[in-house]
Amino acid sequence: MEKIQHLYWRAGFGLSPREWKEMQGASLQQAVDRLFREAGADIPVEAPPPPSERPSRNMSEAQKKKLQGQERESLTEVRKDWLLRMSNPRYSAFMERMSLFWHGHFACQSFSGTLAFQQLRTIRKYAFGRFGDLVLAIAQDPAMIRYLNNQQNHKDKPNENFARELMELFTIGRGHYTEQDIKEAARAFTGWSSNPQGIYTFRPQAHDYGAKTFFGKTGAFDGSYIINLILERRETARFITRKIYRYFVNEKVDEGLVDSLSRQFYDSEYDIGQLMRTIFESGWFYEPHNIGVKIKSPLELVAGIIRTLDVRFIDDKALIFLQRALGQVLYNPPNVAGWPGGKSWIDNATLMMRLNLPGYLFQLSEFSFRVKDEPEAAQQGKALRRIDATLDLEPLMQILEGVPRESYYDAFASFLLQAKPAFNPSLMARYTAQGSNWDFARTLAVRLMSLPEYQMC
Repeated sequence: MEKIQHLYWRAGFGLSPREWKEMQGASLQQAVDRLFREAGADIPVEAPPPPSERPSRNMSEAQKKKLQGQERESLTEVRKDWLLRMSNPRYSAFMERMSLFWHGHFACQSFSGTLAFQQLRTIRKYAFGRFGDLVLAIAQDPAMIRYLNNQQNHKDKPNENFARELMELFTIGRGHYTEQDIKEAARAFTGWSSNPQGIYTFRPQAHDYGAKTFFGKTGAFDGSYIINLILERRETARFITRKIYRYFVNEKVDEGLVDSLSRQFYDSEYDIGQLMRTIFESGWFYEPHNIGVKIKSPLELVAGIIRTLDVRFIDDKALIFLQRALGQVLYNPPNVAGWPGGKSWIDNATLMMRLNLPGYLFQLSEFSFRVKDEPEAAQQGKALRRIDATLDLEPLMQILEGVPRESYYDAFASFLLQAKPAFNPSLMARYTAQGSNWDFARTLAVRLMSLPEYQMC
């Protein structure tokens, strides 16, 4: 089960207790096949309610203000619903995890729930398909077009923002293009825009139909052709493969493995699903030095806790508070490079919240925590001081069926922890409530989930 646990933490958000029991006796290949099967049969995301105001160029200031408020409310719903999908075993955790990876890769800030939802739907459509199809879809995505100002990219005054990030962050990486390549690519993407309703629109009067020279080739290229020329470079396959390796395998990269994987990725015409299957079916993925060495992102941490404890929030505003408090708000990355991940997730402002969150949920106790980007809210008494939720611990306790009390620690630790604690287990048992088996197990679970090792996957 250790390898299956590792698989589900990297391809999803950990096994729920019910999934853990279902996977007893399953082979590793069966677990991999199940992940891909569930991702292929995933339940589509539901669109947020449309705003009552229809966007147009002739809106009054009052109408614009009302629309903006409705779009912000809609965005809040998208953020809450997506985190709930990550947390609910009813949905494909692999689809949610892959979509989260691409959301971080094609980092995009949005203030519109309509546009955020459209982009999420696009990412999910191509999450396991051809990388080139995904890049083209993102290049024509209204949220990305607005975020990187491509609606201002006109033949008389090209805007280089999208062209630069396309190459530096989204495809080939630094060192494999010139400043002139960026200028020529920007000309190719002129006229790629969106209308007030948030629909991709090509504006021929804004497009530069002249000859461009890009990567040494000359022609009347448009944006689609530029993307194809980028995909022809093997450096693109390596850049994407290396980023996938760092996210799903280990931040310490085995360059030899990345070379091999990137060749396969390139030869498969950038088949994302095939690359992921190759990784998860490889023996090296399950080697000890790859297990329990990655710091969970805030969303991974929260989704895993909700899955483990079967948490039901009475006030779902807590789902937004937790994103803000822990430093990862969907559709609000720090910049176009996305969240850096790794040790950047841990700082003085978030460490205690991360360690104490399981205890807050178990005890439903009050706490005082200041959200980093909203200090004035805490000063004004508006900060959330309590997470109201219900917990169903029965599935978690079923892991202990037939397990003698003296082995509770081993049973829970093998389920909850990917990194091995650096202390004597008997010490934890000694300082854990010694009442009934239920009380002992409950206290043991919260203590294990409050360990630094629980922050790792």
